[in-house]
Amino acid sequence: MTTATSPRALEHPTRDEISLEGVLHALSDPVRLRIVRDMAREDAALSCSYFDLPVTKSTTTHHFRVLRESGVIQQMYRGTAKLNALRRDDLDALFPGLLDTVLTAAGAQADRQEGVREA
Repeated sequence: MTTATSPRALEHPTRDEISLEGVLHALSDPVRLRIVRDMAREDAALSCSYFDLPVTKSTTTHHFRVLRESGVIQQMYRGTAKLNALRRDDLDALFPGLLDTVLTAAGAQADRQEGVREA
């Protein structure tokens, strides 16, 4: 794992350190998958406060850490905000089509669940 160069720099795996198992584990949690879906939809670096998640702040921090340590997202500080960006280029290079397939399947699942709630 890469090492932080300053107190505010966060450790991220290099592209070569990202594993399929780690990515699949990170994406297997519904809250983390929701974060990734939001990031993919917005296609921009988003602050942690952007996400309205049904978990505590400490649990939210845990989910972002799992996503960062697995190589799914990159986190960086801009002023006092911590921004989160999807590492789409790295994921697409390592696992072609995986992210798009997972996002499509997650969207279909969300649509099915919404249909059940409306019925």
